[in-house]
Amino acid sequence: MYYINDKQYTCSVSVTMDIFNDRWKLAVIWYLLENDKRFKELSKDIHEISQKTLTIKLKELEEKNIITREVFAEVPPKVVYSLTPIGMKLKPLLKEMFEWGIEYVKENGKITDENACSSSICWD
Repeated sequence: MYYINDKQYTCSVSVTMDIFNDRWKLAVIWYLLENDKRFKELSKDIHEISQKTLTIKLKELEEKNIITREVFAEVPPKVVYSLTPIGMKLKPLLKEMFEWGIEYVKENGKITDENACSSSICWD
């Protein structure tokens, strides 16, 4: 058995599925792989997400210790989001998902822009 706080899981896959139970969390992590970002930058990067949903997903990822929220004491207030060390460990997984997605589309569809989703993420 696996326990996180008061929640019990039967296997580690259940833990992972509980954390990444929607598309938005992986999108947030994807864009934080580039560099630390402010809320407005993430909102612009993930333009399909509402501000309310982004706020909720950021809080959930922070509660799970995947990202950190740093508040700077200045006027106006500055808040920056970044990946924690355990969050950074998702980079190879997301790289594999990125590459798998390209292969899947090549076999089942077509790609019109090879750099459409690569952003400026450096995989090395």
